[in-house]
Amino acid sequence: MNRPFFRADHVGSLLRPKALLDARAKFAKREIAREQLRAAEDAAIREAVRQQEEAGLPVVTDGEFRRAVWWGDFIFKIEGTALGGPDDSAAFKAAGGADPGYAPKIVLTNAKLARAAPIMEHDYKTIAGAARVLPKVTIPSPSRIHFHGGRDAVDRKAYPDLDAFWADIVAIYRAEIAALEALGCRYIQIDDPVMSYFLQEPMRAKLRARGEDPDETLALYVRVVNEMIAGRRPDTTAAIHICRGNARNAWAAAGGYAPIAEIIFPHLAVDAYLLEYDDERSGDFVPLTLIPRDRKVVLGLVTTKHGTLENADVLKRRLDDAARHFPLANCAVSPQCGFASTVEGNDIEMQGQWAKLRLVVDLARAVWGTA
Repeated sequence: MNRPFFRADHVGSLLRPKALLDARAKFAKREIAREQLRAAEDAAIREAVRQQEEAGLPVVTDGEFRRAVWWGDFIFKIEGTALGGPDDSAAFKAAGGADPGYAPKIVLTNAKLARAAPIMEHDYKTIAGAARVLPKVTIPSPSRIHFHGGRDAVDRKAYPDLDAFWADIVAIYRAEIAALEALGCRYIQIDDPVMSYFLQEPMRAKLRARGEDPDETLALYVRVVNEMIAGRRPDTTAAIHICRGNARNAWAAAGGYAPIAEIIFPHLAVDAYLLEYDDERSGDFVPLTLIPRDRKVVLGLVTTKHGTLENADVLKRRLDDAARHFPLANCAVSPQCGFASTVEGNDIEMQGQWAKLRLVVDLARAVWGTA
C-alpha cells in the first residue's frame, strides 16, 4: 500500500497573522460579514501554505486558521452538539505551577447526532487549491465529544444507551472521511490529547467516581477510532496525534506514555503516530517498543512552547536513543504539537515558528537524506 509518509511533518496549527486576528475581531463586533471573514481566512491560508512550502515541508496544513480552538469548529458542526461549561478537573497547568486560567469545555449532546452537511469540504478545497505538496487535514478525535462530560453530558432521551451514541459518532466520522477522500484528501490526522489524561491519577479517579473503569474507557476510545477509519482507502494515511495538551504555553498532563501504551500502541489501527517528546514531561522512548513495526512514528522533538531553537546535534542524539526502541527507518520528526491550538497561540514569535519548522526539515534531511 502506497500511503503517504514524510520525514518532516508538523502537527497542524500555526500562529494566526495579525490581519486574520483583526478580521476575527471585526467579525465578532459585527463590523464585517461572514463572507469577508472567510475571504480573510482564505488569503491567510494561501500565504501560510506558501510559507510552509518555502520552509521545505513536504506536507502542509491550513494552520487551522478557521478554528477558534483545535476541536470546537469541527465538533459543533455535528448536529446535536452544544457547548457546556468548563471541566475544572481538567484545568491546564503552566511552568512553575502557575494557573493559566484555561480549562477545556464540556461538549453536550442534547439531541441525536447527525452530519447534515460536509464539515471540512471548503477547508480542504482551499488548501488543496493552494498547495503544490500534499495537504493534510486535522480532525478532533471522537473522545473529545465524550470524555469531559461523560454519560451525564449525553441526553438520555436521545441516547438511552451509549452504544447508539457511539454508533452515530462512528457513522458521522466515516462519512466525513469518505467525503474528504472523494475530494482527493490522502492524509488525515486525528488529534487526541484526551488519551493523555489517562496518565493522571486524579483524572482516572474522576472516571471511577462517575462509574467508569478508566482502562475500559480508554480501550473504548481506541475501538471507536479503529471503527471510524476502517473504511479508508488503501492509499489514505490515517495518523493519530497524542500529546499532553497545548494551550497558551500550558499543558494538561505529564508523564511518559508507559501507563497507557499497552492499551493504545498495539491496538490502534492507525498508520502513524505523532507523539510528544519535547521535554521531561514526555518520559522516555521505551513505550515505542509496543508499536507494531509496520507502523510509522513521528517524534515530536521540537517544542512549540518557547522560541529557543533546539540544537540539531542534541536532536540527533535523541533520535539515536529512540532508535534503540523503534526502527529509525520508520520514524520521522516534527514539533511536539501545534503552535496555536487556540486562536491566541503560544508565546512564540512568528519568526521563531518558521525557524522551528525549518529546523525540522533540516534535521530530516540530515538524518534520512530527504524531508
